[in-house]
Amino acid sequence: MSPPGGAAGRPGLVDVHAHFVTGSYIRQARAAGHERPDGVPAWPHWSAAAHLELMDRSGIDTAVLSVSSPGVFFGDPAAARALAREVNEDGARIVRDHPGRFGLFASLPLPDTDGALTEIAYAFDVLDADGVVLETNAHGVYLGDPRLEPVFAELGRRRAVVFLHPTSPVCWQQSALGRPRPMVEFVFDTARTVTDLLFAGTLERHPGLRVVVPHCGGALPVLADRINGFMRLFTPGDEAPPDAVAQLRRLYYDLAGPAFPRQARALLGLADPGRLLYGSDYCWTPAAAAEAHAASFDTEPAPVDGTTWRTLTTSNARTLLPRLAR
Repeated sequence: MSPPGGAAGRPGLVDVHAHFVTGSYIRQARAAGHERPDGVPAWPHWSAAAHLELMDRSGIDTAVLSVSSPGVFFGDPAAARALAREVNEDGARIVRDHPGRFGLFASLPLPDTDGALTEIAYAFDVLDADGVVLETNAHGVYLGDPRLEPVFAELGRRRAVVFLHPTSPVCWQQSALGRPRPMVEFVFDTARTVTDLLFAGTLERHPGLRVVVPHCGGALPVLADRINGFMRLFTPGDEAPPDAVAQLRRLYYDLAGPAFPRQARALLGLADPGRLLYGSDYCWTPAAAAEAHAASFDTEPAPVDGTTWRTLTTSNARTLLPRLAR
């Protein structure tokens, strides 16, 4: 195996948006009707060996693994609890087998709140997970839903890293127009669920939450001022109006997907450079595209003088996830 990225005289990237799949997970998802997940033609293949080879070619020291859409809840709460436990134990085993190379964002069986609370305790206290991954909605339950308040209260108490990941919206049969949902629907479902968190006051009630928004924030950079205006408009007159833009600036954002040349530039109008993180979206993004994306972090002009996108995002990730720096 080749040396990690840092051994070549450049800091090794920390990939906060990396995925794994197992044969068992794919079989269960297919049995639940996800033969073409989110309209994508086929399930990807994944192995730790292939992932490590990609990481070494791209100068990635560590990748934090998570299960992507469609998540683990397919309609049966008991089955979702079992599947969440299965993939979390699988992920933790991968982390143990490859010290220093992988981390884990654990899956939760939302919208089953009791099951999610049980899995939070197991993921952090037993598996030593680095955070959790939450889909933007769980069978139509968006993240600002009051039923999920106990989950966010517990995650906030633990000062947990909460990695958001988009999934198909409930209306995708009409809105996707027969095209793969990751192209457009994921971008807007990300904005939809973060907006729901803002209007619900979840982020203000639980300041310990450290939320990572994927794909350059989806549509949020261009919608932030509009959201802020509507929040102020609909705040009762005897309450201080919330500042949605200030809340959005406190979030973290990964740059997975086609960040350059336009999306990252739009995001910089909203996000502090100290909150930007590298993401590959491998294995759902093919290896060749993931390698080209990683290479762009060495060639695109960085927003802070004296840095590169590689050094900036790596420093940010190691601040957010200090355990990965050991």
